[in-house]
Amino acid sequence: MTDINIQNAISTPVPVISQKRAYALDALRGFAILAMVLSGTIAYKVLPAWMYHAQEPPPTHTFNPSLAGLTWVDLVFPLFLFSMGAAIPLALSRRLARGLTKGRIILSIFKRGFLLGSFAIVLQHLRPQVIEPDTTQHTWWIALFGFLLLFLMFVRWSESRWIGLCRVITFGAWCSTIILLAFLRYPDGSGFSIYRSDIILIVLTNTAVFGSIIWLFTCSNLLLRLGSLGILLALRLSATTHGWIAWLWVASGKPISPISWIFHFEYLPYLFLVIPGTIAGDLILSWMQASSTYDDSSQSYWSKSRSYSIITFVFALCITLLIGLQARWVWQTTLASAVICTAGYFLFTKPITSIEKLLNNLYLWGVYWLSIGLLFEPYQGGIKKDPPTISYFFVTAGMAIFMLIVFTVLIDILNQRNWVQLLIDNGQNPMIAYVGFANLLWPILSLTQLEPIIVEHTRTPIFGFLKGLVYTVIVALVVSFFTRMKLFWRT
Repeated sequence: MTDINIQNAISTPVPVISQKRAYALDALRGFAILAMVLSGTIAYKVLPAWMYHAQEPPPTHTFNPSLAGLTWVDLVFPLFLFSMGAAIPLALSRRLARGLTKGRIILSIFKRGFLLGSFAIVLQHLRPQVIEPDTTQHTWWIALFGFLLLFLMFVRWSESRWIGLCRVITFGAWCSTIILLAFLRYPDGSGFSIYRSDIILIVLTNTAVFGSIIWLFTCSNLLLRLGSLGILLALRLSATTHGWIAWLWVASGKPISPISWIFHFEYLPYLFLVIPGTIAGDLILSWMQASSTYDDSSQSYWSKSRSYSIITFVFALCITLLIGLQARWVWQTTLASAVICTAGYFLFTKPITSIEKLLNNLYLWGVYWLSIGLLFEPYQGGIKKDPPTISYFFVTAGMAIFMLIVFTVLIDILNQRNWVQLLIDNGQNPMIAYVGFANLLWPILSLTQLEPIIVEHTRTPIFGFLKGLVYTVIVALVVSFFTRMKLFWRT
């Protein structure tokens, strides 16, 4: 069998694309989006500090930018961005294989950016607590109706004899949404505004567009892609000191910029997560081609005990990082991580099959990104999510790769896909999960008067967490239903 080394795996576009799917990547994305739902639905004030963002500790949850640390809640958005980056090579390589020109592919990239940007703006206008902080039945009905409109606007209908009717429904949903937003009024008396948008989705929009374009022009040149990180790092560092770069950085987010509603230079550092994701995506793409060619995707010469040891090792490393960085045992955590990574290296030695070589390469990249992140940890006052530090980007990129390794071992070596099928279903349809609580489950619970009763009985730490867990499972099951019905949102 031809060896799959790192350079070959990420330096040549794959001319023939296998029909197999990277379920581990779906599972990682599903884990990230459901963890995001969980973090937003657990009870506030009553749980330990590590159950919330490190810079918004209980009981007041007042934002404190001077607090350094890393909790599992701080990890979920980087996981999602990384998995989005890893999906870019899988999606765009299919278009290259079909013979599409780079010009047409760039148009499709901007089309996706338009959809994501529109989604960010429309969704924020239809959030119940944005419509009215003191929510009423009227508010909940609008939010629920908003979910229906979003569904009809963005659902990807399967090709059928009814496709003409489906397109009419989609067009009608867009028109209905425009009319609704034209008449809605908000607490400050204003109406529709393109500046009212979901910041998470706006960041996704920017990183999806720029990350895709960067991959498209560097898919055959790893060094050039790594060089783009160097340019980005130079911009990020220069923006913190006096000069024209700092002025441009700040001006891009002010009204003097005609595109400040959709673009801000502050969004670009999140490419520190997306670009490492594209490198992982290239490795996955190479594995998919090799396993299709040699039909060894279900084989592994590593023992089951070795596979379970890899999973245990990854969990030990991630827990060490979360506990150590949140407790501010920085040098101890760095030393412990070095020991664990060195010991873990022997679990990935002597890869034979394509899946084993994939895991070996992913592990090396994971250690690389983590090392950069930990070496940057003392800089900028320690690791922080907001404003995000360089350490935050690279530490979480490394952790994302390690989580991807866990799901790959479970699904592609141990053949236990059924264990994480719910995560896979949600990872294939993440935007429904993102909207599912605030615009579907929450309005239903409030209109049926169940929400006040639930809140009243979940004020203790245990029940406060269980409430969020149950809500998350319900959302996950709803998304799984839509996924199995093959109703996907196009964003």
